[in-house]
Amino acid sequence: MRNVLVVISGPSGVGKGTLARMLLAEDDGLAGSVSCTTRAPRPGEANGREYFFISEHEFRDRIAANDFLEYDEHFGNFYGTPRSFVERQLKRKSVLLEIDVVGGLNAKRLMPACTVLIMVTPPSMQELERRLAGRGSEGEEALHERMRRVRYELDQAPLYDYVVVNDDLQRAKREIQDIIRKEKEKKI
Repeated sequence: MRNVLVVISGPSGVGKGTLARMLLAEDDGLAGSVSCTTRAPRPGEANGREYFFISEHEFRDRIAANDFLEYDEHFGNFYGTPRSFVERQLKRKSVLLEIDVVGGLNAKRLMPACTVLIMVTPPSMQELERRLAGRGSEGEEALHERMRRVRYELDQAPLYDYVVVNDDLQRAKREIQDIIRKEKEKKI
């Protein structure tokens, strides 16, 4: 059996984080990736557990050395998936990344032989909008902007290897587990 890099992407509110936590908790042969960030650690966070906390200078050096499968800047801080860490992990077990579609497609471009792209989608746009509105964390304008982003992300689904509809959390988890098992058994 081979180890694979499993990328889970999907719009905000679709349940991909919950699915990722469930998958990692139930599969000893699957490791989570640890991202790098230039932001300061929050109380209770440990270097190498939640993130690798590095300076902006080191982050930029690693960009220049092509050591990120994907990276982005949010609110003045950089975040990225270190390629060297993922490659080390893949020698021991399969790796799960929960990243956006741009990052997922970049990971597939850089590591095509072992990367499996899984898009998690909502059962309907109405259900997703209901979930997002139910959070109560955003105003109407921010919710409309988020829904525009959702449409963009879902438009990328044809570029992914698999699409899993999260209409039932347990069923979606089992479907992803089946995909991972099938991909690990593939002969390349």
